[in-house]
Amino acid sequence: MEIMNDVLNTLADLVRINSINPAYEGGVGEEAVARYVEDFFTQRGIETWRQPVAPGRDNVIARLPGAQPNRRVVLEAHMDTVSTTGMTIDPFDPVIRDGKLYGRGSCDTKAGLATMMHALAYFKENGLTPPCEVWLAAVVDEEYTFLGVRKLCDEGLRADAAIVAEPTELRGVTAAKGVLRWRLRTRGKAAHSAKPHLGRNAIQHMGHVLRVLEEPIPTAAHPLLGPATLNVGLIRGGEQINFVPEVCEIAIDRRLLPGEDPEAVWAATNRRVSELPDITVEADAPYLADGPLETDPSDPAVRTAQQVLSGLGLDPAPVGVPFGSDASKLARAGIPSLIFGPGSIDRAHAAVEYVECDQVLTALRFQIGFLQQFR
Repeated sequence: MEIMNDVLNTLADLVRINSINPAYEGGVGEEAVARYVEDFFTQRGIETWRQPVAPGRDNVIARLPGAQPNRRVVLEAHMDTVSTTGMTIDPFDPVIRDGKLYGRGSCDTKAGLATMMHALAYFKENGLTPPCEVWLAAVVDEEYTFLGVRKLCDEGLRADAAIVAEPTELRGVTAAKGVLRWRLRTRGKAAHSAKPHLGRNAIQHMGHVLRVLEEPIPTAAHPLLGPATLNVGLIRGGEQINFVPEVCEIAIDRRLLPGEDPEAVWAATNRRVSELPDITVEADAPYLADGPLETDPSDPAVRTAQQVLSGLGLDPAPVGVPFGSDASKLARAGIPSLIFGPGSIDRAHAAVEYVECDQVLTALRFQIGFLQQFR
């Protein structure tokens, strides 16, 4: 029971630390959390080192030797959070109330990180050697451009399985949508609003583009992920009320299914809107392109996760999620990857973020069980 109390104490410590991504309002970066994670393992005699990613931003990696040194499991969790803007609770006061621990990052994804940290500590403190070498990678920048996991992969990380911490309500996730984001503009001609016939209204032209983008996406639904989706999340146009607007710009978020190529989707979508008559459309190159995740359900990592989940009385059936994570990058590096963690994605980034304490404790049991059984 002591280890169960300890993991909640560690989670509370992590929530107290501001680790908002520097890309967002109030962002100070991950350094304070990195120091905490590093000290946690150093105090327990677990090998740890830093992997520089960007100025003042390092991944922290801890390592446990395994009985089979040629085989490796990676436990991966991000240290950064989104902004606290709009929160209606104190973001850095980890209050426990009604079986829930509150605070920014409690759900996404400091709870998952805490369970992984204590899973390694469990083996070390009990003098146990897992079947495979274990790496825990606490990484930076998942909430913006995935710099941390990309650095891991770029430096040649190899492993036989990876578990990535995200809030999945204790389900084993084998499929996740990818994401493609880009900006698109219509160009018109400026004129005085008293004589609109002398201009070409870029905002009105964008209205025609939006109607095309509302048409159904010609892609079959995925059995775990459902249909591909497209959302126009930002729009900006015009200079002032008495001008005919010359430019209108939108930002597009397209969620990708396994089998869809980001570049091909970008080209096909732009081609559809460029065929509109008498409308000038410009498309920027994507500023974010992350492919989907689909792990073979027969992979040993998936089968082991199912066995552990069943042993804990949880539903072992693989599921899909619509959100992205670091798992897709690890999978593209050749590592069979799953997403797993306590809490619901509906609480992530929310005005009131929390995680259920009993799910945190169960997630710790899962991490320990997976490391004991995966061979």
